[in-house]
Amino acid sequence: MYLIYSIALLVISNIMAFYQLNGQFIWKDSSFWNNGALMSIFGMPVGYMFFWATKFSYEHFGFMWNMRMIGFGVGTIIFGIMSYGILREIPTTKTFICILLALAIILIQITNVVDK
Repeated sequence: MYLIYSIALLVISNIMAFYQLNGQFIWKDSSFWNNGALMSIFGMPVGYMFFWATKFSYEHFGFMWNMRMIGFGVGTIIFGIMSYGILREIPTTKTFICILLALAIILIQITNVVDK
């Protein structure tokens, strides 16, 4: 159950981080999304969710490396999907291969459970 919580928090926090960092390109004339101070404040709940995702992952695996790899993979996949869906950036073959590799990393890590 901890793994499900961890991955769910990673997905939500990566979506929020995408808007925090790239909202300035989506809403170019917005005084909210182009304000560095407000985006720093917006980063507090994102960081809080990453904290709990890490804690839940450690509770599940008992190691930190699994979370690092899963976090990288989830972040890459979310960024790829949102860049395509929102910013209309079409992935190249190289980008698509990287997204597939990120998925492979996630699958390898979630099936790599070692008894403590």
